[in-house]
Amino acid sequence: MKLLAGLGNPGPQYRDTRHNVGFWVVDELARRWGVSDNWRDRFDALSARATYGGESVLLAKPLTFMNLSGLAVSRLAQYFQIEPADTLVVVDEVALPLGRLRARRGGSAGGHNGLKSIVEQLGQEGFPRLRIGVGRGDSRRDLADHVLSKFEPDERMIIEAAVLRAADASEMFITDGIERVMNTFNAATDKQQEDNA
Repeated sequence: MKLLAGLGNPGPQYRDTRHNVGFWVVDELARRWGVSDNWRDRFDALSARATYGGESVLLAKPLTFMNLSGLAVSRLAQYFQIEPADTLVVVDEVALPLGRLRARRGGSAGGHNGLKSIVEQLGQEGFPRLRIGVGRGDSRRDLADHVLSKFEPDERMIIEAAVLRAADASEMFITDGIERVMNTFNAATDKQQEDNA
């Protein structure tokens, strides 16, 4: 079984914020796979089971708020006996330009509190993650205010396209693994940035 955990904050006031793009990707996968009505609230997360490419998959949206995401992810992984290498965590990333994707097989939290919580709870950094660039915005603006802000109208098309690509990347993770995702989507977004330069 694979676990796809999109990080965000629960509640309607956070639904459209930059910090919630992980939720958006998981919602898109649930829509594609026809399990949007199958969410269950357990282990401090909304989760839905599905099958994709012959693999059993658990979609999850932690309800613990971003900084405690590891509590829900670790409990789901433990209950369903899912290895860290089979867990893909999808998060926002202010250090990436808007819309850029960056997949990694593991590594540090890189200042992201949601990833930091998961590292602490799993006791290791060896789980794949997919970061979605949400931009940094005005450097004089408080970072917490920025990630809890909504996208500007001229950013919406870019981020919505990025969410669709991130859902594609998540599906590739299930069938082909994180290396293929890295080779395909990291390179594609790097080339896209060059083309737009």
